[in-house]
Amino acid sequence: MEQKQKNWEALVDSIGNFLAPGMAKDHPNLPVVKAEGCYYYGTDGKEYLDFTSGIAVENVGHRHPKVVQAIKDSADHLVHGPSGVIIYEPILKLAEELQAVLPGKLDNFFFGNSGTEAIEGALKLAKHVTKRPYVISFTGCFHGRTIGALSVSTSKSKYRKYQQPAWLTYQLPYAHPEECPDGVDPEVYFPEKLEKEAETLFKHQVDPEEVACMILEPVLGEGGYIIPPKAWLKKIREICDRHGILLIFDEVQTGFGRTGNWFASHTFDVTPDIMAIAKGIAAGLPLGATVASKELMEKWPLGAHATTFGGNPIACAAARASLNVIKEENLLENATNIGAYALERLQQMKENYPVIADVRGVGLMIGIELRNPETGNPDGDAVMKVLNECLEKGVLFYICGNAGEVIRMIPPLVITKEQMDRGLDVLEEVLESL
Repeated sequence: MEQKQKNWEALVDSIGNFLAPGMAKDHPNLPVVKAEGCYYYGTDGKEYLDFTSGIAVENVGHRHPKVVQAIKDSADHLVHGPSGVIIYEPILKLAEELQAVLPGKLDNFFFGNSGTEAIEGALKLAKHVTKRPYVISFTGCFHGRTIGALSVSTSKSKYRKYQQPAWLTYQLPYAHPEECPDGVDPEVYFPEKLEKEAETLFKHQVDPEEVACMILEPVLGEGGYIIPPKAWLKKIREICDRHGILLIFDEVQTGFGRTGNWFASHTFDVTPDIMAIAKGIAAGLPLGATVASKELMEKWPLGAHATTFGGNPIACAAARASLNVIKEENLLENATNIGAYALERLQQMKENYPVIADVRGVGLMIGIELRNPETGNPDGDAVMKVLNECLEKGVLFYICGNAGEVIRMIPPLVITKEQMDRGLDVLEEVLESL
């Protein structure tokens, strides 16, 4: 056993010999042997409380028994099924069950394997249906790293460096509440600002009749966990309707209970024409979907898009089990209640520790922004120090923001108050040590 441990440690130490930097250089490369519920179990024998959910994927917790059983049962029948060549129950049942939790007339699905694929499908659908060439995205949003998705991703310029995204896109500013002037209502200020910005864009850069779609995250994810005013999102919907532009919501990270509702579309009461979903859909198995109305999808004919692995039967079975767990265990309510409790505690920390510039969140999608108290500059170094020291104490957080200045807190929706307290106690202990 000791020799086996040494061999494993040697493999971890030589990770760069096997994996590209994009897979080997992220934070923190924690060697683990198992995951369960809200915990990872390390090769060092320690238990780690997971506040990342595998980057917003394990919404029902790691290896939920009902999901694991669904995977096993499905594998007994079918491992792979190229949809269209054959058809199988899990994909049809999943589509039927998703219809019941999605907003509006979003009732038709093209299943893929990831969030990026869902975005690619959404962009292709919009361009095909409208016969328009251009796309408008919003500065700071992240939509993926394939060329089409990268053309609308602007959370960090390094993601686009030397890649030369091929599609012609334009950007509008995302609504950052901190930029609202003192004494002014953000629900009034940002819609008015957006109206002027869109008018300028349409006058000087692109005619709205050539814009196929606007795409955005209803809550900014990798770009910093920014929560826009509801009226701003409604204004985007209004502008799209006025010009015949399709509205795409990237709900890859915000979906499946993360914001305290099934989708952020419910949270903000704004329904897009097309939605991209993934991450939390299948409790860790690769699955995503481009979602639209049947009316819209019927304009996207056979051959315009296709997949070999999308809608894998085992992944669909896991997704069905995950949907049932969210319902049966009242995880939407838990996300709302525990999220509100966490924000209350974090606001108190903000009062006590000057390094915390802002705390913001909706449901269990919470960002803690750190800035240097003397300079006011975003402090990514402080964030990494906090993350590393929290990890030493058995709690795993993650980062986001353009300068890595935001602690991203996205625990599984099954988290208890006691587990939340443990994580926040560790965070406060580390902040105090700064």
